[in-house]
Amino acid sequence: MGGSGGMGNENFQNAWSYQSNVDAEELFRKIFNQSGFGNSGTFEEDFADSKFGFGAAEEVVVKITFEQAARGVNKDLNINVVDICPKCRGSRCELGYKTTTCTHCNGTGMETVSRGPFLMKSTCRQCQGTRVIIKNPCLECHGKGSTVQRKKVSVPVPAGIEDGQTIRILVNRNEVFVTFKVEKSDYFRRDGSDIHTDANVSISQAILGGTIRVRGIYDDHTVQILPGTNSHTKIRLSKQGMKRVNTNQYGDHYINIKLVVPKSLTSKQEALIKAYAELEENTPGTIKDITYKKDGPSATQSPPSQPADDGIFSKIKKVLMG
Repeated sequence: MGGSGGMGNENFQNAWSYQSNVDAEELFRKIFNQSGFGNSGTFEEDFADSKFGFGAAEEVVVKITFEQAARGVNKDLNINVVDICPKCRGSRCELGYKTTTCTHCNGTGMETVSRGPFLMKSTCRQCQGTRVIIKNPCLECHGKGSTVQRKKVSVPVPAGIEDGQTIRILVNRNEVFVTFKVEKSDYFRRDGSDIHTDANVSISQAILGGTIRVRGIYDDHTVQILPGTNSHTKIRLSKQGMKRVNTNQYGDHYINIKLVVPKSLTSKQEALIKAYAELEENTPGTIKDITYKKDGPSATQSPPSQPADDGIFSKIKKVLMG
């Protein structure tokens, strides 16, 4: 029993003399995102000094027109990015000076600290883990080697981008998020990749047929109007809509036909319309100033004193020749 007790004490002592290589301090710094921060005193310097590459990404909102969103365009932007210090070119020292190896950690960037029975490694307090000492830091970047700079970049706007969509770009290894605000068009209405427009046609075009010119996103179109076209008829132009982002597919262009009724007529136009009205069938109701007129399909018509066609043409001839 005595021997067993001695063996147990020996194992217990060996366990407490164990030297841990776990870098607990550095582990906690990574967890709480504190490494490289809190030493410079300013956010801009800390942002440039983050050795783990952390830092708030630049977020930019760009306004574009409907046509620019449809066709795509390159937009020039001025944004803040972290880049190499223009004065020291990243050396972190004033011109004419160089860094020296940290003697406290022998250039390892780490030091061993005794914590009772434990030996733990932590970031060197002298060089802050950089492995070097800067006796004459650059006055431009305060020894960081990089600064936040204002730069002009060209951002490609993808054709077919929608309002509120965001793209990610890299500028000198800096992550930039660009959100697009698309202005509304007074002509086009968008529904996903499809677009809708209105087109006016006259009464004659609607009855007899014809053609109209319609403005599209990419080109103007000549659209055929079939005889007897009703108001609010939709005409589809296949693959003439918006481009679907990151694809070679396009939506459609829908044209909503609107029949335009004139608010005033000349005497000749009125005579012709009245002549047509007397010949019209299946009118749902009455027509003003028309005496001999069918009031619906079931109504009867009293014959005039002379043949209908002769009376109508006589009226037309009288007006046109008068």
